[in-house]
Amino acid sequence: MNLIFSRLTWIMLGSAVVVSFGPNLTMLVGVATGNAADEKAAINPASVAQARQRGVEFLRTTQADDGSWTSPTAPGVSGLITTALLKSGVSPADPMMVKALRHLATFIHDDGGIYEKDSGHRNYETSICLMAFQAANEKGRFDKEVANARDFLKKLQWDESEDVKPDDVRFGGAGYGRSQRPDLSNTAFLLEALKAAGVGPDDPAMKNAVVFVSRCQNLESEHNTTEFASKVNDGGFYYTPAAGGNSQAGPTDNGGLRSYASMTYAGLKSMIYAGVDPKDPRVQAAFKWIQKHYSLEENPGMGQAGLYYYYHTFAKALDTMKLKTLEDATGKKHDWRTELTNHLLALQKENGGWVNGEKKWMEGDPNMATAYALLTLAVLVPAK
Repeated sequence: MNLIFSRLTWIMLGSAVVVSFGPNLTMLVGVATGNAADEKAAINPASVAQARQRGVEFLRTTQADDGSWTSPTAPGVSGLITTALLKSGVSPADPMMVKALRHLATFIHDDGGIYEKDSGHRNYETSICLMAFQAANEKGRFDKEVANARDFLKKLQWDESEDVKPDDVRFGGAGYGRSQRPDLSNTAFLLEALKAAGVGPDDPAMKNAVVFVSRCQNLESEHNTTEFASKVNDGGFYYTPAAGGNSQAGPTDNGGLRSYASMTYAGLKSMIYAGVDPKDPRVQAAFKWIQKHYSLEENPGMGQAGLYYYYHTFAKALDTMKLKTLEDATGKKHDWRTELTNHLLALQKENGGWVNGEKKWMEGDPNMATAYALLTLAVLVPAK
């Protein structure tokens, strides 16, 4: 609905209102109401472009002089933000990006990894920084850094090179980098980084990762015979079956591990990246779980915790499946791309950033939440 009075324009956008006071001043006001009808408005490319630019400018104001964000010793955070900005159309030659990439380069080690010295997060940090350098890799400028990081990540993956056999629950997975326990979130980052580095689904690292990812699914099959496989059996995913098993959503009364949405989208995305056929029962079971728990208001199973990470995996998974619409378990069809885009725009703060009131997993840090929001928008409406 457009109501135009002289030079004042009101445009309903999802659960927000875009108010235009002529060509040079536009404001996004309003809050998310949770009403599904509010998410039906078509995507307005100009509004998305404006929201993206406001997010970029917010991060421009929060960058430290050394090129980092949030902490000078957290390359994972700065790498995520750098990737988000590059995916948002910021040129690698932009002074902000030059500083950011120079800062990330200080974490490159002779072993090819990109991590803080003595870090316990070598896989996480290297995976994210690889994606940042690849996003900035004009004319092969960072080919060497990307290739070395790719090889380093393969060495971190739990496989027979560490005398971990395929029947070991850890096989094919990746943890933060030092822990004996691999998990689905870190394995998903590993797979995404390998894919960005040009590793195809036939590569042993990808095939091995599928073994671990399958064991993180609540689905009993020949791919998953862990002690947790049959206790929930709803097709969703949890954090890890290793080291006694863990779900951030908690255990069930019978000792199962509850499925939750951010890990289910991460598991689904990871399987497709690694070449699992969309018709495979594992993919189909995960998708049925998603149909049953479709939501923009929360990270199902976790409430508000990890909400922006959830939006990010939500968008990437459904985009990878090439879905135009998603029919939920009630039979309602969702133009998920439009709904999520408008919902994200409605959540943007006046200063241009995003932030989660639930601080778990660093989403109370507006730099981190804004990075996830911009990465999500880059999938939903790619920057030109």
